Amino acid sequence: MEPKVSIIMGSTSDLPVMEKACKLLNDLQVPFEVNALSAHRTPDAVELFAKGAKARGIRVIIAGAGMAAALPGVIAASTTLPVIGVPIKGMLDGLDAMLSIIQMPPGIPVATVGVNGAQNAAILAVEMLALSDEALALRLHDYKEGLREKIEKANKELAEVKYEFKTN
Repeated sequence: MEPKVSIIMGSTSDLPVMEKACKLLNDLQVPFEVNALSAHRTPDAVELFAKGAKARGIRVIIAGAGMAAALPGVIAASTTLPVIGVPIKGMLDGLDAMLSIIQMPPGIPVATVGVNGAQNAAILAVEMLALSDEALALRLHDYKEGLREKIEKANKELAEVKYEFKTN
């Protein structure tokens, strides 16, 4: 089994956030890999990874980073693959990471999800892959249908909650 998605994080301290992407990809049966690479501590390894990812069969890269959050942009600068940045909450509640990721120069796009939004990054990666994989598109549809059903169930449960002045 060859990975289609690569999940990269600046250090393993980011794993509690990034594992949400791992879980979703696993649940939707998308082969993926997970690695720690640092834009600042291992820049040569990041460049080597990014330049070789497409040849290894990677189709989408999810890169999580906090604080200076250079990792997604550094990866995007060295590949033509889509890169999805996940700003990780650290200092300034993740605002610093988010601003670092979204302020890319022209020609070096990085799709960016919300702070700690690794699950949404995985969904976006699956949506990209599903464009050319009908079986995956069906699994994604079922997943999203499950989200709808969960909210409908919650709303029915809320209807059963009684208060003196509640009108519904």
